[in-house]
Amino acid sequence: MNTITAAITAVGAYVPDFVLSNQVLETLVDTNDEWITSRTGIKERRMLKDDSKGTSYLAIKAAEDLIAKSNIDPAEIDLVLLGTTTPDMPVAATAVYVASQIGAVNAFAYDLQAACSSFLFGMSTASAYIESGRYKKILLIGADKMSSIIDYTDRATCIIFGDGAGAVLFEPNYEGLGFQNEILRSDGIGREFLKIDAGGSLLPATHETVDKKQHYVFQDGKTVFKYAVSGMADVSEKIMQRNNLKQEDVNWLIAHQANKRIIDATANRMGVDESKVLVNIQKYGNTTSATLPLLLNDFEKQFKKGDNLIFAAFGGGFTWGSIYMKWAYDKQ
Repeated sequence: MNTITAAITAVGAYVPDFVLSNQVLETLVDTNDEWITSRTGIKERRMLKDDSKGTSYLAIKAAEDLIAKSNIDPAEIDLVLLGTTTPDMPVAATAVYVASQIGAVNAFAYDLQAACSSFLFGMSTASAYIESGRYKKILLIGADKMSSIIDYTDRATCIIFGDGAGAVLFEPNYEGLGFQNEILRSDGIGREFLKIDAGGSLLPATHETVDKKQHYVFQDGKTVFKYAVSGMADVSEKIMQRNNLKQEDVNWLIAHQANKRIIDATANRMGVDESKVLVNIQKYGNTTSATLPLLLNDFEKQFKKGDNLIFAAFGGGFTWGSIYMKWAYDKQ
């Protein structure tokens, strides 16, 4: 029997219609388009303005887009994994609701939370399940409604984040394509630099925590930037070395879209030409768990079967890593 590898065979995505531009942010906080663009590369981001809808809505729409484009029967899906930092509610896993709503009636489902690395870590999990031979179709979704946890009077965070979702389908491959290798890391030192203080078991919600705005994202930007640059660049370079990949062997860098300067630093460390670095941060901002699948969806038509893709991400906690995959299909 041929060795099983785990390959991405379909992609889908969804972003809300409402566009929050830098020009609009200029009316909310002390900032301007030139300042935001030069420091982050972001020109606009999307927001789910309907308060009655949560992350599940974004995830369902992305999954439905994938299902429609690939013509798969959702009843054949074995597992639904949802990478998210903004679940609909505590306790009840958002992935379970998503699976039911898209008709994945035979799947089990659960959430995976590693901040901005959630989708990357989910790729590792999905690949391991496929390679074990236990499951044949795994739907991995990255979705976040970041606007639900952002203080739009805080200039340090409101300029960065947006809402969105992306989905990929993992299936067995017998040609040696798909998942090849990974380097995943974490360090609890990051707990203090990128976080939400309240709402968990350590500091449950009270009138005081709400009044103090402790349910919004806090970020020590300079510290996070320093760790992100060194972390993403380091693992991306190491995964090339581990797999004997030269600069010319890498077809595409699929990097977490947190900051254009972090993406550039990672590419420079790898020696990868700018033409191979995929970027859509200018349109969506940092959608946290959704950045990697949104890149795959936006640039899917450029990928060729056998292309070498290097994924890289960095998130709160801290969590970070890199995954090497060979693309498994040509888009018709």
